[in-house]
Amino acid sequence: MFISLFKWFHGILGGMTILPLKYVEAPDVKRMVDEILDNLDLFHIVPQFVYCYRSKGSKSKRIIARIHGLGKIWQEALRQPSAYIIEVISERYDKLSNEDKEKTLIHELLHIPEGFSGGFRPHKGYISRRRVEELHTALLKRRSLMDNRM
Repeated sequence: MFISLFKWFHGILGGMTILPLKYVEAPDVKRMVDEILDNLDLFHIVPQFVYCYRSKGSKSKRIIARIHGLGKIWQEALRQPSAYIIEVISERYDKLSNEDKEKTLIHELLHIPEGFSGGFRPHKGYISRRRVEELHTALLKRRSLMDNRM
């Protein structure tokens, strides 16, 4: 049965083989997220409940990163607090400059609502290129101040 389904899917996809999406923890991304949170006034975000993963094998053409939330029903069923996962798409994210990586992570963090509830903020009315640029400029200023103090 499995072989015939595989052949059927293989035929539909024009002989294309689908490789599975792979996820690995991304400690480098987590360090960057933690540094962003330490330097920006995003106090509603609980850093220990923001996890970072890198995916490989994505077929998406435009997505650099995405954020996943542990919704209320999952929190209830698993008896876990709200949490978020920032997933960076290795094929695109890893090629970015550090500055663009920071801007990408700021963008994803802006999706986390004030209540840190597991839900999401939409782009409209809150997340924009201008807002990301403003926060990134603030990050660079804070970093510069910290460097000057040392």
